[in-house]
Amino acid sequence: MRLLIVEDERRLALSLARGLEAEGFAVDVVHDGLEGLHRAREGTYDLIVLDIMLPGLNGYRVCAALRAAGDEVPILMLTAKDGEYDEAEGLDTGADDYLTKPFSYVVLLARVRALLRRRGRGRVEVLRVGALTVDPGSRQVAVGERDVALTAKEFAVLEQLATRAGEVVSKAEILEHAWDFAYEGDGNIVEVHVSALRRKLGAEWIRTVRGAGYRLVDGRA
Repeated sequence: MRLLIVEDERRLALSLARGLEAEGFAVDVVHDGLEGLHRAREGTYDLIVLDIMLPGLNGYRVCAALRAAGDEVPILMLTAKDGEYDEAEGLDTGADDYLTKPFSYVVLLARVRALLRRRGRGRVEVLRVGALTVDPGSRQVAVGERDVALTAKEFAVLEQLATRAGEVVSKAEILEHAWDFAYEGDGNIVEVHVSALRRKLGAEWIRTVRGAGYRLVDGRA
């Protein structure tokens, strides 16, 4: 899943990004309200962590602009302010949740997961391809009765393939889903993670479509 952090306290933003990336999320970070609004409009995000006191455009206005445009992405607001009126204003502009600084990272992570679960209600949460099951909620993977332990990045790559099972998914699409927009490393990192998935799941589950990408198939069909 892909998250956007809009926070002008750079050390806090970096700390949050590192923590969330360790949990398997792809995280983009910007430090300005105008850039945050632009990035939110141009990117496809599962959730936005949005500070209120931002240069350029404050979080209230960023949130209001997204909601006015019909964007229903979950928004978790952060602020150094404290008080019921600040919280009410944030929620009135369309935020889904509100967290006052200083806060525990454990609490923020719990709020993020709760918002993502809430967004997923009514959808099929567990992805199934034949005997392969991928559970984004618990981050568990199994082939039949065999549990498969994956790293955070391996899970992110598999999740993208399972979400589009049977379709060809390009390296660029996998990079966009599992790595942040600032990633400038070798695109072959995707091949490395796909190779690891084949070793753990079985080579028959992921097919290479030369020049196009990869396809997740029913390996036991």
